[in-house]
Amino acid sequence: MATTTTTATDAAAADATRLQLMWLASPALPVGGFSYSEGLEAAVDAGLVHDEATAAAWLADQLPLVLARSDGAAMADACRAWAAHDETAARTLNHWVSQTRETAELRLQAEQMGRSLLEWLRNGPHASDTRVAQLAALPPAPTWPVAFALAATLAGATPRDALLAFTWGWAENLAQAAMKAVPLGQAAAQRMLVALAAHVPAAVDSALATPPDARQAFAPGLAILSARHETQYSRLFRS
Repeated sequence: MATTTTTATDAAAADATRLQLMWLASPALPVGGFSYSEGLEAAVDAGLVHDEATAAAWLADQLPLVLARSDGAAMADACRAWAAHDETAARTLNHWVSQTRETAELRLQAEQMGRSLLEWLRNGPHASDTRVAQLAALPPAPTWPVAFALAATLAGATPRDALLAFTWGWAENLAQAAMKAVPLGQAAAQRMLVALAAHVPAAVDSALATPPDARQAFAPGLAILSARHETQYSRLFRS
């Protein structure tokens, strides 16, 4: 009987974690992810992205070259730091994320989404956890990857599962951005997501295996487009 009860309890906890990760990855999470294109709108304006094929190629490149080796790698380390209750490591990682944003838009995005997720955590079942207060105290603001890492850790997720949710949420948000900016239809966006899904596990594994001294946020083409977007005449998105 004890074994049966324990197994049922473990299964319920695993289900709760999976549901929480789906919630965190959802575009409906109230953090404003839908309002950012992360340079995609500027790429459309520059003529670099103009149809389904070029949009799919843009996202397929951004996944390993930008997300995996920068925010993904930082988030993997942040998951480990929060699990170990290592506030100093979390603070160092938050500083790294903030300082490596290559444009004002990208920095403001990381900080705005981090603050919004902090408010979500403050109204959730883990609001009294001391790590939520530690997140709030991170200067100059909690950043999105570090805040997401804490939310996933509080949900009981492993770093790999947390990164899968984080990356899939990124993919869904940018597929929706492509629908509006290119523009594309829903079927085209779903085809792009199918293609991205095949590459997400490898990108996640790469992020998990990246040592701290190998993390990098160096994407000059994206930085130039993001800087141009700040003064773009007509915009749908904040980045």
